[in-house]
Order: sequence, then structure tokens, then C-alpha cells
Amino acid sequence: MIAPRLLLLILGAVLLGVLLIAALQRAGPAQGLADKLRTEAGRLRQLPRIDMHEARFSLCDGPVRVNCVVDGDTFWFKGDKIRIADIDAPEIASPRCRDERHAGELARDQLLVLLNAGGFSLSSVWRDMDRYGRKLRTVTRGEQSIGEMLVAEGLARRWNEARRDWCALD
Repeated sequence: MIAPRLLLLILGAVLLGVLLIAALQRAGPAQGLADKLRTEAGRLRQLPRIDMHEARFSLCDGPVRVNCVVDGDTFWFKGDKIRIADIDAPEIASPRCRDERHAGELARDQLLVLLNAGGFSLSSVWRDMDRYGRKLRTVTRGEQSIGEMLVAEGLARRWNEARRDWCALD
């Protein structure tokens, strides 16, 4: 499954190397080389994104946490605690009301389904960790944010939006 994508990435890198060597061997202004490199870089950016990570996730239970989901915006992956940076989901551990806990459980369960649905990518954001020591990452599959998928289903809010009152669901 990964082999065709990996082959495409390798071929793109080889093509870029060949063009760079050919451009360096030719006599010509540096600007021409820069223009060719920009053109090739643009072509490589159009290659399909490879979702590098895949694991089997469960709900977190007990002290050992390797690949498990805590709540709608936090999960453990390969022993690292990851906070999905682009969303905020309802609380489960310290909810303000019963409806918030229920909404948080729905978000957690859907995140579990999404993470188990296939490969995904983790991207760093403007800072590496939050104040609780969780790694801040955007999680994507293909070009779509898994956080945005939860927002679209009404199970989370975008991080930069106003706080949502999950208790107002009564």
C-alpha cells in the first residue's frame, strides 16, 4: 500500500536531483537556476501527501498508555501524549455538567474511529508543547484535518473560535 507512494516520492527526489545537477553543469546566470528550482519545488508540492503514521487505537484505560484516545482532542501515540492543536473538544475528566461529559464521550469515540480508519500525518504547529506537556500537532489524513472532521460533525470547536457552552445543549 505504501510502496507506490514511496516510489513516487523517490522518483520526485531523483528528478529534482537530476535537474539540479544539469543546471549546475550548464553555464548560466544564478537566477535561471533559482527559477528552475522553484518550478521543480512547485511540481513536487503537487505530489500526493503520504500519511506516514498508522496504529491500532483503543480507549485509554490504566496507567500504560501507548496508542489510545483520552478524549476528543487528546490521544497517546507511540507513548507520546498528543493534543490536537486546531480544535477544542468537550471535557470528560472535569465536565461542567452531564451534557458536556456526554458530548465529550461522543467526541472521544469519534476520534477513536477516525484514528483507526487509516494512515495519518502529524504536523507541528507554532509551539511544540502546551503547558501540560502534551505535544501540539495538527492531525491530517490526505489533506483534510481530522480536527476539522470533528468540528463538521459538531463534536468540537475550532481552537480560534469563541468557547462553546456544551452545557447549553439541554
